[in-house]
Amino acid sequence: MLAWDVRRLIALSRELPVERVALCDIAEVDENHWYAFKGQVPTCRSILGHIALIEGADLSFPIILDAGGRVMDGMHRVCKAIRRGDTHIHAVRFPETPAPDFAGWRPEDLPYD
Repeated sequence: MLAWDVRRLIALSRELPVERVALCDIAEVDENHWYAFKGQVPTCRSILGHIALIEGADLSFPIILDAGGRVMDGMHRVCKAIRRGDTHIHAVRFPETPAPDFAGWRPEDLPYD
């Protein structure tokens, strides 16, 4: 597994131009995005946690995409925009994907606070 420190991604993407991205072009919407790793299951409690994060998501901040258009930060904002009936979302896209901060870590061992 590869993972990035979101604070570093925000700092690195600060000067990138903001673009409008069609929500239908975001592949993760139709993928097992949050429960793809061994041991992660969509329990009612974990789904409720994601619902709370979606409700609290601030769409004034652009999502962050890698060079291939994959979401590096912002899936809760994507879900909120879809739920509202939006067709597009603001995003910044790296011309070259930054090196990951963590490689080979299990999700539960990542140092997120």
